[in-house]
Amino acid sequence: MNPIYITGAGVVSAIGVGKDETLTSLREGLSGISKMKYLQSVHEELPVGEVKLSNEEMMQLLGVAYEPQIPRTVLIGRLALREALKEASLEGDMLKEVAFISATTVGGMDRRELFHAKEPNCDAAFAAIANHNCADSSEMTAEPFGDFATISTLSTACSSATNAMITGANMLQCGLADIVVVGGSECLSKFHLNGFNALMILDQRPCRPFDKDRAGLNLGEGAAYLVMETAASVKKRGVTPLCELRGYGNACDAFHQTASSPDGEGAFLAMQEALKVAGMTPDEIQYINAHGTGTPNNDESESQAIRRLFGDQIPAVSSTKSFTGHTTSASGSIEAVFCILALQNQFLPPNLNWQTPMDNGIIPVTDTCPPSEIRNILSNAFGFGGNDSSIIISKTRS
Repeated sequence: MNPIYITGAGVVSAIGVGKDETLTSLREGLSGISKMKYLQSVHEELPVGEVKLSNEEMMQLLGVAYEPQIPRTVLIGRLALREALKEASLEGDMLKEVAFISATTVGGMDRRELFHAKEPNCDAAFAAIANHNCADSSEMTAEPFGDFATISTLSTACSSATNAMITGANMLQCGLADIVVVGGSECLSKFHLNGFNALMILDQRPCRPFDKDRAGLNLGEGAAYLVMETAASVKKRGVTPLCELRGYGNACDAFHQTASSPDGEGAFLAMQEALKVAGMTPDEIQYINAHGTGTPNNDESESQAIRRLFGDQIPAVSSTKSFTGHTTSASGSIEAVFCILALQNQFLPPNLNWQTPMDNGIIPVTDTCPPSEIRNILSNAFGFGGNDSSIIISKTRS
């Protein structure tokens, strides 16, 4: 395929606002999972990965007056989008030729819950409903920065942000755009928390991906956006790429509404397709950022898929959800930024809280030192219904 360059990235999660704070946390093993503070829930026994800012504090950082009707998803998204656009030197009228593809599932649910709980007047209730849907969150996230050529919203559960990246890549390949901004944003909500709790897959301790004694995931929130563009656009604008998106793949095995297939068929096919698009063989991957939710089902299924594809030559693997919690629809782009940081700074994000090997499972890395140069990273994002996606992020070829 034609080269696709990543020229800007922004990230916000439980481990930091911006790439600098995020890099420090990843390298020093500082998890952001803790007792909930901003989400008001009776389930105080459930740790979460919250962004360590109130809505009011985020509005102050964004330089806007306090508006209670703005969803938290939008505020987190704006912080990440601002960083990505700044790094890529995109602003104002330049955005009129740029496509914005954003992923979310929760959207403005947090505002709807707040107003519902307070039994508001009709005007407040209407505002909450108007800001509820996912597409509205995308529009509101983009609005302060200028007029994008197009704005699209993707919602495929936990593979959403990665699928936004894949959609943007296909637009670049097909000549539908020269520059795309892709990623996702997701805040925590009661709907969110209670839904996962009803599935009985939330851990009351910090999650332990790929550990024999793992008991489930911790939910998190956050956002990340990446600017991707063609070689011609990079040359025309005179910008320096951070890295390349070399490969991507999506597959849906439709095994179950919420569970992964025992043999990881969808995950295997997605990873296999990403390698095929990149023109790579498995031995060219130095690190895998696993989906690694910490649930018994996912970690077993993903282990089987990785073993099927890589055989006895499995590269370094870790799950960064032990840092941030599972940020659901935003997880793919957040972890893509983690991969860029790992590539640029030549370190392995450790798999926190791991102690005991799974039966027939992979053994994740707990040390940040790579055994060799990291050139190509495979990142996985697997969604409900078996909608599985993988991307390959690589050092820029000369």
